[in-house]
Amino acid sequence: MIEDSGSRRRTAELTDRLDERGVLDRLVDAVRAGESRVLVLRGEPGIGKTALLDYVSGGATSSGCQVVRAIGVQSEMELAFAGLHQLLAPMLRSVAGLPVPQRDALRTAFGISAGLAPDRFLVGLAVLGLVAEAAGDRPLVCLVDDAQWLDRASAQVLGFVARRLAAEPVAVVFAARVPGEELAGLPELVVGGLPEDDARALLDPALTGSLDARVRDQIVAEARGNPLALLELPRGLSAAELAGGFGLPGAVPLAGRIEESFRRRLDLLPSQTRQLLLLAAADPSGDASLIWRAAGRLGIPVQAAAPGMEAGLVEFGARVRFRHPLVRSAAYRSASLPERREVHTALAEATDPAADADRMAWHRAAAAAGPDEEVAAELERSAGRAQARGGLAAAAAFLERSAALTPDPAVRAGRTMAAAQAHLRAGAFGKALEFLAMAEAGRLDELQSARADLLRGQVAFASGLASDAPPLLLKAARRLEPLDLDLARETYLDAWHAASFAGYLAGAGGLLEVSRAVRALPPPSALPRPIDLLLDSLALLVTEGPTVAAPALRQATRVFADAEIPVEQLLRWGWMSRVADQVPWDHDGWRVTARQVQLARETGALDQLPFLLNIAAMDAVRSGDFAAAALVIAEVDAICEATGSRVAPFAAMMLASFQGREAELATLIEGTIGQATASGQGSAVTWSHWLTAILCNSLGRYEEALAGARQASEHPQPHVSLWALPELIEAAAHTGSTRIARDALDRLTERTRIGGTDGGLGIEARCRALLSEGESAEGDYREAIDRLDRTRMRPELARAHLLYGEWLRRERRPGEAREQLRRAHDMLDEMGMEAFAARAQRELQATGETATKRTAPAARAGAAGTLEALTAQEAHIARLARDGLSNPEIAARLFLSSRTVQYHLSKVFAKLGISSRGQLHRVLPKDSDLVRGDTYAIRAGC
Repeated sequence: MIEDSGSRRRTAELTDRLDERGVLDRLVDAVRAGESRVLVLRGEPGIGKTALLDYVSGGATSSGCQVVRAIGVQSEMELAFAGLHQLLAPMLRSVAGLPVPQRDALRTAFGISAGLAPDRFLVGLAVLGLVAEAAGDRPLVCLVDDAQWLDRASAQVLGFVARRLAAEPVAVVFAARVPGEELAGLPELVVGGLPEDDARALLDPALTGSLDARVRDQIVAEARGNPLALLELPRGLSAAELAGGFGLPGAVPLAGRIEESFRRRLDLLPSQTRQLLLLAAADPSGDASLIWRAAGRLGIPVQAAAPGMEAGLVEFGARVRFRHPLVRSAAYRSASLPERREVHTALAEATDPAADADRMAWHRAAAAAGPDEEVAAELERSAGRAQARGGLAAAAAFLERSAALTPDPAVRAGRTMAAAQAHLRAGAFGKALEFLAMAEAGRLDELQSARADLLRGQVAFASGLASDAPPLLLKAARRLEPLDLDLARETYLDAWHAASFAGYLAGAGGLLEVSRAVRALPPPSALPRPIDLLLDSLALLVTEGPTVAAPALRQATRVFADAEIPVEQLLRWGWMSRVADQVPWDHDGWRVTARQVQLARETGALDQLPFLLNIAAMDAVRSGDFAAAALVIAEVDAICEATGSRVAPFAAMMLASFQGREAELATLIEGTIGQATASGQGSAVTWSHWLTAILCNSLGRYEEALAGARQASEHPQPHVSLWALPELIEAAAHTGSTRIARDALDRLTERTRIGGTDGGLGIEARCRALLSEGESAEGDYREAIDRLDRTRMRPELARAHLLYGEWLRRERRPGEAREQLRRAHDMLDEMGMEAFAARAQRELQATGETATKRTAPAARAGAAGTLEALTAQEAHIARLARDGLSNPEIAARLFLSSRTVQYHLSKVFAKLGISSRGQLHRVLPKDSDLVRGDTYAIRAGC
């Protein structure tokens, strides 16, 4: 709700709080000046957080700001996006102006329209856009009280938005007893107790008669400066009870004692008034019409509200408001269980099932005296609706209650399993395992028991326990074979995926064991699905080798490149088709990844997007477009920073290796290997050895390159171990390890001849030349250059020129050597392969020529301005704008608002001396020309 200038302003009630008011005054001033601010007021119940929010509200409203407000309610924590809807209700008329994916996500989350379950971070982007748009008219202040009781979906989205505010005149102020993990790391202001003099000044007017000084001192001391305690502890106690302070037992926690004070005051009210307040406490919506409809069913007259209002405990108006959450708590907890069931029954009967079926189901569940299948089924349907809106935690809560009310043991076990699955999807892995154990303790049939094994394997993999997952998934797949062959095949593909990540650390359930089990499967019962073709081809690769598997691998790759493949299958399994195309050294699969990235953006699949972008960045590195790779890595970093997801920095490691940045690669590898070893992710270790071999070959440290390449090539990784072979051959050739080099060449040739691609055959020819002599070697080098020149693999082509030039120099043909080495140096320098370029420069110097380093584009940007003046984020935004993306599109990619994007662009224009985005093409170089230091800074800075 948007407050008017007079509503809820109680600044006169504040005693002292000069420091806190100063902080809040500066917050409002900053927002009025066009800046964004976030603050969490933290303190115990009754300490004055709500009064400080009222102070902010009054100051902001009188200063011309808009104010919106929401209150978390403990009993609404299971209703997905309830708190968010409460806060945004005044802005929802602007939803139509959001980008379509964001608009649809928000409408689905709020139940306004049906659609695919939205990713919560896509909802977060929509909310960010909505508040930024609202602040375009007047500065906006968002106040969230009792944030510890927000439903999880709302808390996650508001925490996300609070971290992404930048150039918007928006403030978000939370008040919480103990902020949850969703608000962790946000600026905090701890609200403590009042000083003793101020505490006495607040207490004295609240006393109705004279009080012994020692009793007053005891009240002040035990209240510890808590304003609500100072006002409430003496109330409801007689003079005799207060005498000597015997009415103030100190063993009860302060919050409990305040609540007990409210309970005593409630006990003095007429019975119908107490029942009315219990009714209001049982439904946190504050909907007065609902409360009065339910009151009518219980025979409670309108006049029953007056005593509660006169006692200052509750307000009955357009909405019902308790003076403090502890009043609500006291009203509800002081009632007996039959009394609570009675009011929940009345509320369920008074709730419109068409407009609010989930709230009705929740009230019916609270009213149930025991197991009730009808109510349990209603809760299960509510869980489905919550899941469809993206409220995974809410779905789990509904399913928990549904299972508890289910009378049939078999059905109860199934619903408990569903609750475990919902917790897994919500990222609550501990809760998922807890409910899985409860389900297994019940009556599971064979299919449910096999699904339990599947769920346990999925939890292990999702929680990062890479070496634990393969045997669990393999066990589940074997049990599913006679029960559900299609699901068994999907589970085997999950197991293959997990085993590939575990790599040499897999132990039980490794790639070979999984693949042998797949080979023993009966054929699909119907026409093979794309995933069936993929699974069979990967299993064939591991058990029979690349020659036998090649036709099946090609078929699987073609199918996943087909535009007709279902979106959900492409997003879930498409990346594994890249393994199939890379094994025969066919790197055209980048088109599949590009399509996956596009679909992930369009559908808001942010759980998939970082992983897919990592693959896209690696494709860019392989093509020599390091600037594009750095920008994609920056986007991965932005997504991970915004969503809290974790992705191993494979692309960043690859870029550092190709660029020859030894210190940076060492740091990345150290962190990656440490985490990978602890979690059993052997693929990351293999990856690290391969990239170390590339770096060491570029630096001419061939013994180290040989060691790294041998380790990588010997690990059970179908694609990474293959990529390590060229590095192994080059290092072995330079160290005189001819036998090792020839064995590796035989393995490489088997793969490249299968694919028959220019890329694979070109690299094979380059490696074969290293082990040849005379005309044979020269022919191989020329073939390598000719073939690689027809591919996108510019780094491999440049290395072919380098090796050919080195060979020509050793053959005492300096003129021809200089030609090849100059070509190699120019290509390597242009791409930013600094260590390889330095190696080419050393070879050129040995021929009597010195290479000239290119002029950095930042220095050539022109008199209008230089790229060096741009920050990392400004450079990223400028590049995306230059490439034709609109402000909303850039905002969606970088998790910013359109207003923030425009703010950064205006700074870019000023720094570069231009006036519009149409001029960016003139002052910004192409990606391939960006200076290496600048592009890598983009990755590091976002």
